[in-house]
Amino acid sequence: MRKLRWAAMSMALWVGLAGSAMAASAEKLALTDIKGHWAEPAITKLVDQGILDGFPDGTFRPDEPVTADQFVKMLLLSYTQVYPNGERKWTDEFVNSLSALNKSILQQDYRSFDFKPSTAGYWAKPYIDLSSDLQFINKSTFPDFKAKLKREQVAEIIYYTIKETEYLENEQYSLATAGPIGDFQSAKPREQKFIAEAFTKGIMEGYPNGYFGVGRDVTRAESLAILDRIIHKDKRVSVNKANSGLEKIVPTKDGSYKKLIFPDRKMLGAYDVLQEAGKLRGTNYDLEETTLKLYKDADAKAKDLSKSSIQPQHTEEASLWLEPEYKTYGVTVRVQDGMLARNKEAIQAFTNYLFTYDAIAFDDLFNQVYNQVSRKQPVETQTVQVGDYAVEVHVENDGETIVFSIIEKNG
Repeated sequence: MRKLRWAAMSMALWVGLAGSAMAASAEKLALTDIKGHWAEPAITKLVDQGILDGFPDGTFRPDEPVTADQFVKMLLLSYTQVYPNGERKWTDEFVNSLSALNKSILQQDYRSFDFKPSTAGYWAKPYIDLSSDLQFINKSTFPDFKAKLKREQVAEIIYYTIKETEYLENEQYSLATAGPIGDFQSAKPREQKFIAEAFTKGIMEGYPNGYFGVGRDVTRAESLAILDRIIHKDKRVSVNKANSGLEKIVPTKDGSYKKLIFPDRKMLGAYDVLQEAGKLRGTNYDLEETTLKLYKDADAKAKDLSKSSIQPQHTEEASLWLEPEYKTYGVTVRVQDGMLARNKEAIQAFTNYLFTYDAIAFDDLFNQVYNQVSRKQPVETQTVQVGDYAVEVHVENDGETIVFSIIEKNG
């Protein structure tokens, strides 16, 4: 019974028990059906690395569909290396690419992870659980991990894996880049985001007929080429991405990164000013994408960064922000004791950069409105011309939050 069970598992996994000392020292099986196949080099390399094996009959069956569990296992093992003694470990490049949270998950929650399939229960459970905890996949998206993977589903796994190990491209740019793909519009909106990222990154490409292949199964051979491009950036396909010099990789709220494309050098420079303005507050600041939050103290910062996304309250005293898509700058302050004394220097560093010679005029407007709010006097929403900018002034319903939206007149 044990032999029959093992034979069935080998047929189902097709990737074998990669990483065991026995597998590392065993003679490599000569696959009988890959000679001359376009994916032969990738298949041979991954077999040599112990990431996959063929079927017990000596075949690989490169043109058969790959299942979700097979792909997830190979994805994780692609980030590993095997030592001469058969021990498998994560590569340094992979560990260093992770956020602090994911490093902690990998090194603490999964410190005993042995890279092997489960021999009791569902064989792929260790890989699926780890991939889910690292946020490479969302389990709810794949109700059946034994099902064949579609092209758009692979793009989704790529999207979230890249989000955690690299950075996401500018979404508007990616969608525009992938727009000419023949069947792009046939994908659902959420799928278009994934396809656009995988395509713009050069990890997945279309077919010779100009179509991406929405709804089409991914073959085992295709999955290996895709994995090779995820791990090795030099293998990625060029999509003639324009480099305007206005790109910036910025940190996101969840600890990962994304690429933003700024509309002009003025706003690109404003982002650099945000970084320097934050440092004026020591460590009592946080920069998320294009918003600089300034806090009263370390406790307020810790409280804000640890809160759930559904909590409405804000603990920052002031925010300096950019909206690249709308070519808008902004200053948001909350009137409270000591706020100006703590944050005035940082605010002025930002507004002096924007207004240059007209910075004094903005300071006058800022102080006038701030004093009115601090005295509980009503302030009507208004737009004031300051140099080359239109400054929209608005007081929130709480009666203490002032928003200065700064829009270039000709922007």
